[in-house]
Amino acid sequence: MSSMSVFKTVAGALAGLALAFQSHGALAQDYPSRPITLIVPFAAGGPTDVISRIVGEHMSRTLGQQIVVENVVGAGGTTASTKAKNATNDGYTLITGHMGTHAASVALYPKLAYNPSTDFEPISILAGTPVLILAKKDFPAKDLKEFIAYVKANADKLNMAHAGVGSVSFTTCLALNHILQVKPTTVPYQGTGPAMNALVGGQVDYMCDQIVNVTPQINAGTIKGYAVGTPERNPALPNVPTSKEAGLPDWQASAWNALFAPKGTAKPILDKLNAAVVTALDDENVRKRLLELGSEIPPKEKRTPQALADLVKSETERWGTVIKAAGPSN
Repeated sequence: MSSMSVFKTVAGALAGLALAFQSHGALAQDYPSRPITLIVPFAAGGPTDVISRIVGEHMSRTLGQQIVVENVVGAGGTTASTKAKNATNDGYTLITGHMGTHAASVALYPKLAYNPSTDFEPISILAGTPVLILAKKDFPAKDLKEFIAYVKANADKLNMAHAGVGSVSFTTCLALNHILQVKPTTVPYQGTGPAMNALVGGQVDYMCDQIVNVTPQINAGTIKGYAVGTPERNPALPNVPTSKEAGLPDWQASAWNALFAPKGTAKPILDKLNAAVVTALDDENVRKRLLELGSEIPPKEKRTPQALADLVKSETERWGTVIKAAGPSN
């Protein structure tokens, strides 16, 4: 090949790269030019849905385009996650994943159709959500010690609600049941919104759920809250003891909800979305709404894509160990 041909080849390659960078830059400048679909892996009214709507509403104002929530239910959130993985990576389809869909699911579903660490672009964590042990309002036990004794004595007669294998409610109560060495009848729902309705209605006996979904119900006395699985009491429910205080220190459970895009979404778009999340979590009204529900708002250094990627990795390992120790999942 002549030196002129080599020059033309190199020049062509450089021009192509420059064009690609220009198009990415133009893409980011124009983005978003139409509404964004935010997939939520559970029915409306549950904790992931509520957090998505609170943060998404503020992001819509920052981005200048509406964020439309699409509730896609089934298989503990993995149906929605698979749909998001296969979506066009143009920034117009996002998903709110959480500890269940993007960590515990790896150990619970041997044939999982996606890899949380490699099939998504992490954008930012949205909120931490402590998990509580709950029961219907007329459950006989008055505190956690009585709850433990009653469940151990009557497990074969009790029903435990959850939002599907792989959901936060399923995984955290799997850990609880393993510690107590009980196997109640488990009743799956299409999200913790419907599961909570069943608990309030007395159709099921107990469940584990994220604080965002339970604060109004506990305060209203429509369900019982026995313990929160965090080292400190939560300001939204100051009268609910920690699991350690209540006599079950081995049960520690706190979840998280976070924003992801399909793999290969352009970095300038991811940067815009991350900035919109950071702005939302700094907004006084957004913070007030999340904190009133008991959410934990991540500090700024935890809101980066890398921090979320690290969280997915560490949580996948942590819950994999818990699930393996607990044995069969259903």
